[in-house]
Amino acid sequence: MSDSADSDRDARALTRGERVRAAARTLREPRTASWVAEETDVSVKTARKYLDQLAEDGVLQVIERGDRTLYLVDRLMARYREVAALQREHDREELTDALDSMRRRISDWESRYGVESPGELRATVADSDDPDEVDERREAASEWEHLRNRLSLVRAALNEYDWAAEDALSA
Repeated sequence: MSDSADSDRDARALTRGERVRAAARTLREPRTASWVAEETDVSVKTARKYLDQLAEDGVLQVIERGDRTLYLVDRLMARYREVAALQREHDREELTDALDSMRRRISDWESRYGVESPGELRATVADSDDPDEVDERREAASEWEHLRNRLSLVRAALNEYDWAAEDALSA
């Protein structure tokens, strides 16, 4: 059986609400309920119902543009959830080690390529005629951007680690 057939079968096993919720959690750019409905094979009314519930729960942000209502992931809430997940899944020492490892990798790229940012590294791609070197620089720049985002998440998880641990104990 093909991967596509497996994926279709898995999607049909989900309820309409589960399909809409799963799709909604991936909305990185504003989308209408009709777009989500088409993507999840549900009616617009059903999509709107679940999208509005997710907005009420703080998962989605709602944007009104003229006569259109658009939905996208509430980035602040997504960030809070990610910080909380890091705190639940890793102890303070693991987070500290991860932070140190990410900083070292970034420092290595700065030294190796003589740049201070992923954008500067991308700009050096034009300096090389070697396709492997170009791919390596692009990959490093992409990974650097990812790590820069992760750094702030891990740092936030560490900064609030004691507070989160106290909160968990009092629950």
